[in-house]
Amino acid sequence: MAIIRSLLCAIACSQLCEAFMVAQQQVPTTRTVSSSFATHHYATASEKETESLTVTPIKSLDGTVTLPGSKSLSNRCLLLAALSQGETRVDNLLESDDIRFMLEALDTLEVPVERHTAESVTVTGQAGPIDSPKPEEVVELFLGNAGTAMRPLAAALCMGQGKFVLDGVPRMRERPIADLMDGLQQLGADAKCMEDTGCPPVTINSNGLKGGTASISGKMSSQFLSSLLMASPVVDGDVRISIKDELISAPYVALTIGLMKKFGVTVEIEGDMDKTPSFKIAESENYKSPGSILVEGDASSASYFIAGAAITGGTVTVRGCGSESVQGDIAFANVMEQMGATVTWAPESITVTRDPSVQLKGVDVDCGKIPDAAMTLAVAALFADGPTTIRNVYSWRLKETERMKAIVAECTKLGARVEEFTDYCIIHPPADNKINDNVLIETYDDHRMAMTFSLAACGGVNVIINDPGCTAKTFPTYFDMLESIATH
Repeated sequence: MAIIRSLLCAIACSQLCEAFMVAQQQVPTTRTVSSSFATHHYATASEKETESLTVTPIKSLDGTVTLPGSKSLSNRCLLLAALSQGETRVDNLLESDDIRFMLEALDTLEVPVERHTAESVTVTGQAGPIDSPKPEEVVELFLGNAGTAMRPLAAALCMGQGKFVLDGVPRMRERPIADLMDGLQQLGADAKCMEDTGCPPVTINSNGLKGGTASISGKMSSQFLSSLLMASPVVDGDVRISIKDELISAPYVALTIGLMKKFGVTVEIEGDMDKTPSFKIAESENYKSPGSILVEGDASSASYFIAGAAITGGTVTVRGCGSESVQGDIAFANVMEQMGATVTWAPESITVTRDPSVQLKGVDVDCGKIPDAAMTLAVAALFADGPTTIRNVYSWRLKETERMKAIVAECTKLGARVEEFTDYCIIHPPADNKINDNVLIETYDDHRMAMTFSLAACGGVNVIINDPGCTAKTFPTYFDMLESIATH
């Protein structure tokens, strides 16, 4: 495993270096567009026009924001609705690229989806596995960089009948999926990666499955286990899945199991979820539509506003997730409390502020259960007294970009000193917490890089976000929402 990780890191580092070279080649051809919030710049690199956005100095964040629907829950709801018996109305669906790819895939597979609004659809379930609408042809599905569509669909399509190829953008072709393929093959599926990289594109020749057992690794991503779990109820037989090493991001698996319960399926769990658990889905379990389901607000997206309030000392309430949330990333609020913020919980909201006389302090945190929100901690660390250690985030290296390298690079630009290790980093804030002004933040086509580093403007400086449109993956209205509660 150590050799594999080293190879993955080397590959990702090479890709990141290419991104840095492109960024250095940019020749600004700036023009200003009138805006109460930001100045839009345009730079040409290798004959390609790149938009950037300047977030002007933020004095305070105060107000209430209503979160968009959770990406993880949105795509899970759509798939389970498609596998269920009956019609399911899904409301507060996240309007974003990742969900669009899932909806387009369901269209291609001829699963009936009625669009009411961009955030509300009704899915007519197949009462079992999804079969190819063209049995004699290979059905091709393009899934962009949406891991929450690629992995679950790869598993689900093995349970029916048909021939499929699942592919995505170049970065998707660098994101591992071999552990999922291994689990599916153990269950009898004819599914494999087309190349020797262990990454998409994936080919599937499905003829239904009869149940069985699989033992997979949980070190790389919890999405592999979640994908197998969600697909198992449409198998003709009992399915047993065990983790052979360790399970990272266990709260996401708990989220999956909880959602399956809402669709009528019970998963039997043996062992400790944080160690080497095993799971059983009995043949008698079948999905049944709950009629309608409301997608909870995205807890990962809540982290930007929670951190912004903690950094500036303003008061922000995020609506859509709270003490009754099923998402693990709400634990980020507890980390901000450790740093010195004041957190007030309600069933469906979280309110955060900070006494101006209390400075944020550096912390040492295991973020294995909150890897997405942990990115926000990296920027909050710039404003702390003392270093912050973010541990157990090897999965950063396998996400939309090589996030460890990206975070180290951009925090360094802002004036921090960052120590990088295989699965953790230590961030030493700039002297006197003075953030460098007018820094161009590269986002590497990663939505969370753009949103996370916008908070550097809370240090009283201009921050230039390259390619702000990449937030369309999960939160296209992020910068508008940030501006709505910002005092400059």
